[in-house]
Amino acid sequence: MKRYFISACLATFIGTARPAQQLVPPDSIRGKMQWFADAKLGIFIHWGIYAVDGLSESWSFHNGDVPYDAYMNQLKGFTATHYDPEAWAALIKKSGARYAVITTKHHDGVALWDTQQDHYSTARHTPAGKDLLTPFYRALDRHGIKRGAYFSLLDWSHPDYPGFLKDSSRYAIADNPGRWQRFLAFNRAQMDELTKQFNPDLWWFDGDWEHSADAWDAAGIRRRLLAANPATIINGRLQGYGDYDTPEQNFPVTRPRFDWWELCMTTNNNWGYRPSDTAWKTPYEIITIFADVIGNGGNLLLDIGPKADGTIPPQQIDILEALGDWTEKHEKAIFGTVAGLPQGHFHGPSTLSKDSTSLYLFIPGKAQGPVVVKGLSNDIVRVSDVATGTPAPHKIVGKISWSPVPGLVYIDIPQEAQDAYMNVLEIKLDGPLKLYRGHGGLGAE
Repeated sequence: MKRYFISACLATFIGTARPAQQLVPPDSIRGKMQWFADAKLGIFIHWGIYAVDGLSESWSFHNGDVPYDAYMNQLKGFTATHYDPEAWAALIKKSGARYAVITTKHHDGVALWDTQQDHYSTARHTPAGKDLLTPFYRALDRHGIKRGAYFSLLDWSHPDYPGFLKDSSRYAIADNPGRWQRFLAFNRAQMDELTKQFNPDLWWFDGDWEHSADAWDAAGIRRRLLAANPATIINGRLQGYGDYDTPEQNFPVTRPRFDWWELCMTTNNNWGYRPSDTAWKTPYEIITIFADVIGNGGNLLLDIGPKADGTIPPQQIDILEALGDWTEKHEKAIFGTVAGLPQGHFHGPSTLSKDSTSLYLFIPGKAQGPVVVKGLSNDIVRVSDVATGTPAPHKIVGKISWSPVPGLVYIDIPQEAQDAYMNVLEIKLDGPLKLYRGHGGLGAE
């Protein structure tokens, strides 16, 4: 992941910073994207040798925080002694996630599978001594969770890759194009291995920023992956040849313009295991962010960083279990829904059933007083709490008999059904959602 901070003036640009679908017509991929659109929640896993000393993954040597040799010396401490892929998959299932993305190889070039290329791997260069991906993907299969593969396009450890440290490079492509072609052949070979051995449902590329689409042969990568599996999904970090957008850490203020998008976010402030980082997000924060994401038609890819021995920090287990308890109670308002009301109709996130006859309102837990929905032209069949089915009283205020402009819907939150983190109310409508978007007044425009 990129390790930089974006100023406040650029934060609202996050949703469109990468041209995810610029060269991929949405209608050409709509069918294969349906499971992704329905999934809503994925778990990201950053696991690698950087967990041994708790360093920033790859960036710590690239930025000069530690010498490269000291960073790579962590190979000797990566044991995976307590790695339990079945327990990982069960925890992911418990969270409610429908897919998981694991770092098959980060920018440091250390593969988590037994790559047959002449390069670093956990199977041949660490005490773990084995392919770590096969048992994990098999465990995901047993739990019905889609396979995601993070793959770093760049490789700062490879002798044929131009980049190395932030202030130095090995060579310029223009001066040695044959060397660059050798690296691209190596990259293709590793992608072919992953395709053949694991057949990912989703490819999550990273590191594309160092070169152009032509230099990477991004179009060729896409063709190669789709030739092997036409249904595979590709994230937006392939220089315009991806299927969906990938804002990182910062939540877009307005709904992103892409048909599909995914917010990737950490559970503290770092992607990999960092014992010094105790800035854990609370379950309330995660759940409210998740609600905001799905209300804007996106997915949340929530990250965990296991230790070098394969154990997951207890704080991350607690977060995923709390998230799972909440998603289980509110499943029908989350999974398989679509983006909710446009801004201005309700002060909070909302989603809609696919037939748009059920509107779901997400309200912070223990909220007091009624909530208000504006511009709802439908008749309401009933309002109830999603988790318990408890009826929620409502009334219409300000409706004038001779005007088509709808009144305000005031809904009381059932106090006996309060959730610790976030309440969800279902408004069952008399038909597909109809909204008034005018300015009011006699003309009702």
